[in-house]
Amino acid sequence: MFSRLRSDVQCILDRDPAARTAWEVLTCYPGLHAVVLHRRAHWCWTHGFKWLGRFISHITRGLTGIEIHPGAKIGERVFFDHAMGVVVGETAEIGDGCTIYQGVTLGGTALYKGAKRHPTLGQNVVVGAGAQVLGGFTVGDGARIGSNAVVVKPVPAGATAVGNPARVIQADQDIKREEAASQMGFSAYGVTQNDDPLSQALRGLIDNASTQDHQICMLWQAIEKLAGPQPPNGRHCVPEDAALLETFQADKLNQLVGK
Repeated sequence: MFSRLRSDVQCILDRDPAARTAWEVLTCYPGLHAVVLHRRAHWCWTHGFKWLGRFISHITRGLTGIEIHPGAKIGERVFFDHAMGVVVGETAEIGDGCTIYQGVTLGGTALYKGAKRHPTLGQNVVVGAGAQVLGGFTVGDGARIGSNAVVVKPVPAGATAVGNPARVIQADQDIKREEAASQMGFSAYGVTQNDDPLSQALRGLIDNASTQDHQICMLWQAIEKLAGPQPPNGRHCVPEDAALLETFQADKLNQLVGK
């Protein structure tokens, strides 16, 4: 029991730069208190003392501001950082080394008793403040859930989910799209991935603009080869007398999406 407590204290000292001493963590960190009391409540729940488990959970909620159902399963070295307003449902599972910030809900969407209604977090998952993870799916090891994201679908291991509804930014295509949009002065952060027709059109427009920019650069290179040697100033792609009259209209796209 004491070795597990030492492990819990050490994980907080490792992850929270504001934590100064083990004594401070033991006496002043509600996230630690919630985890320790939950273990007592969970033992009661799994050994047939359902009411007592719920009562300990109820007292814990009042003391810490963190509501964890006694049926939930929590692994080793789980850190509830600040964590006021966190809600963890009955069939939720939290893997080893997870970090959960304030205002997070690990909730369910089904009303059937006995079903797996709440999410399962793999190892070393980080859930940002205000995120809502709703449903009986799995968030893979090492995944990141952005602040205020609403996650209703599985998240692959090592991926990052952001937005409402959350989209997974992991694939190379999405990373390249974000980089291209950033270079054009427009960020596609928070655009839904599959549900919104306007978002789909916007993604296609960004891809098309990026492709055209590359093709224009190749055309200028071909013209330079036909026109002769590189000018003395050494400019790449665009000759001296070229006038760049057309630019990517990021402001118009922002107006289209209501920003």
